[in-house]
Amino acid sequence: MSSETSTETQPFEPWQFFTLAGLIGATIVVFFAKGQTAPAIILLSLTVFSAAAVGFAALRAFGPLAGVFRAVHGTRSVGGRNRAALEREKALALRAIKELEFDRAMGKVSEKDFTEMGGRLRARAARLIRQLDASGTYRERIEREIEKRVGRVVNACPSCQTTNDLDARFCKKCGAALGVES
Repeated sequence: MSSETSTETQPFEPWQFFTLAGLIGATIVVFFAKGQTAPAIILLSLTVFSAAAVGFAALRAFGPLAGVFRAVHGTRSVGGRNRAALEREKALALRAIKELEFDRAMGKVSEKDFTEMGGRLRARAARLIRQLDASGTYRERIEREIEKRVGRVVNACPSCQTTNDLDARFCKKCGAALGVES
């Protein structure tokens, strides 16, 4: 289930618009095609649906050039990309670095090529790690989601202001008593 509640309005997607336009167009064709044979009405309706499909295909083809499309709904995105995809790409980059180091050790890659390719792979891996770290850990994301739904309930240490678990008796950072009653 997504983090959005069912009471929030969902944006109108392009495919929904073109499907609705195709249905309305086919209804209009059927309404004005009185006296036509059934195969002719079906053919006209299919032509209207084809026009809607062509319109949607054109939007999909030229939409990215115009910046029309947004990130996909329903998945948590980090910088416009799915977190799982970022983690997979990070693992591939780290594996490529390891294979490059092995190839250099085996003498298959020159030192110049190793330096160039290794620098690019390391920069890519570092960029992916920064993107993943910017979104926070899973625990932080869960806590933000709970705060959004329930409200801010904290058990802050009076000494160091560290946020602790609600049932904690002592601060996890400085060890001071928290005043939580059992």
